[in-house]
Amino acid sequence: MEPEILGLLLLAAVAAGWVDAVVGGGGLLLLPALMVAAPATPLATLLGTNKLGAVFGTVSAAIAYARKVRIDRAVVLSTAGLALIGSGLGAAMATALTTNVLKPIIMVVLAGVALFVVLRPAMGTIPDPSLRTRNRILAALALAGLGVSFYDGIIGPGTGVFLIIAFTAVLGMDFLHASASAKIVNVCTNVGALVVFAIGGHIDWLLGLGLAVCTILGAQLGARMALQRGTGFVRAVLLVVVLALLARMGWDVFT
Repeated sequence: MEPEILGLLLLAAVAAGWVDAVVGGGGLLLLPALMVAAPATPLATLLGTNKLGAVFGTVSAAIAYARKVRIDRAVVLSTAGLALIGSGLGAAMATALTTNVLKPIIMVVLAGVALFVVLRPAMGTIPDPSLRTRNRILAALALAGLGVSFYDGIIGPGTGVFLIIAFTAVLGMDFLHASASAKIVNVCTNVGALVVFAIGGHIDWLLGLGLAVCTILGAQLGARMALQRGTGFVRAVLLVVVLALLARMGWDVFT
């Protein structure tokens, strides 16, 4: 890899770490950058290398949030445990299924998320503990712990966005606490997928560790900015990332 290409890739990793720390979706930046920088590399190896870089940034952001934000440990840790299983299953199927089949479905879901955030401006601004009924907690565990984590293993970009929406819409968290909770779950989705990719030999370890250093830097900057600016800032970035994901997937599907 040429030095200038590597430099741009490392900058993309910093940006991806920042986006991941605020709302998730850093893979929207880093995975396409890897595809451009190493076009001859098998997709499974790019996915595995991306996971290696992402997991360090996510852990770094999760620690930063945990120091400042009180998290519902029972719900989050239960979801995280399921996420290890769901993401591992998704990664195992990443080489067997074509993501082109799933992308149109995901685009519809993303469009629904965008409308949901726009049409319900009060959602995620103030926590609503009354929504945390037993049935809603079970629904959140199934949706975030298995459904979203499976998506993370098989495709990846936007996982944090889906986790935040699950925690705000189903459990009534505000966006800042949902983002903090999502980071812990996202660590497990990354680890579950990473183990499967590592067993299959689908990781460029040297490049992945270089990306990890940069994602940690970006994650620290993003987490601190989100904590300082609060829920409104997280909501705005969330909407931008959702629209960017829609545009990216639309380009993949229709071109």
